[in-house]
Amino acid sequence: MMKRVAIPVVQGLLSSHFGHCQVFYVADIEDGKIVGEQELVPPPHAPGVIPKWLGGEGINVVLVGGIGQKAVDIFKQFNVEPIIGVPEKSPAELINDYMSGDLVAGINQCSH
Repeated sequence: MMKRVAIPVVQGLLSSHFGHCQVFYVADIEDGKIVGEQELVPPPHAPGVIPKWLGGEGINVVLVGGIGQKAVDIFKQFNVEPIIGVPEKSPAELINDYMSGDLVAGINQCSH
């Protein structure tokens, strides 16, 4: 089964708050391999807009440093799994960590 994994990016690294990123790096992963990559420019930040947009883009997993509870709830409505507390690394490093099972997640870096 193919998975679409999104990573919010600012200046080449994971954005600590996904709602304020410049782009989303998206990797399509099938059978443990990247079969497609793209960058998507998000719509303007407003409560609930970006989770709905990513759900509409067919995203299955989003790697985030920090995220608000409302966004988490909306992601669940769209069957998107947020992996929270991911470190600020490049998208390539994070995707490799995700595919190898070495991705470190932890404390939510968002307070709302």
